[in-house]
Parts: sequence; C-alpha cells; structure tokens
Amino acid sequence: MNKSVNKSGLIELISKKTQFTKTDSEKILDATLETIQKVVAKGQDVKLVGFGTFSRFSRKSRNGRNPKTGKNVEIPATSVPKFKPGKEFKDSVK
Repeated sequence: MNKSVNKSGLIELISKKTQFTKTDSEKILDATLETIQKVVAKGQDVKLVGFGTFSRFSRKSRNGRNPKTGKNVEIPATSVPKFKPGKEFKDSVK
C-alpha cells in the first residue's frame, strides 16, 4: 500500500491548515521550492531549524562499469542536492 502524498495532496493539506485557497497554497509552495532550488544551485545552504538543511554536495569523478558492455567508464564529477533532516523532524518520524 502506497501512503505517499503527491504535490496536489500536499497543496490540499496546506490549504486546510492555513485557510488559504488551494490556488494561493500552490503559489506559496511553488515559490518556496523554486527559491530553495535557486539558493542551493548557487552553493548556499537553506537551513530550516527543526526541519532540516538543503545543501549542494560535490561528487568527485569516479570509475564505473557499463552494465550492458562490461566496459569501465569514468563518471564525471558533478554537484547534487542534499538534504539533512533536523532533530525535530527525525524525532517526529521515530
């Protein structure tokens, strides 16, 4: 059984909690996510005390293997988003 909440479900929950319309709740959620993405893309952290920290993590280049051919390939260095949950968030999930 899948108990995940998709974006529209999250918007509905936010709308009920805040008494904002679904349209306003969607705008706020979209603006929040877009802002987090832009800040992290610039290399800055977004720290939400109790919830967690969004950051940018740099992966070094490494060797890998093509599963189809078995040949070794070099996987280039890249940056990826990282999330570290805060203490309150971790405790609420226990």
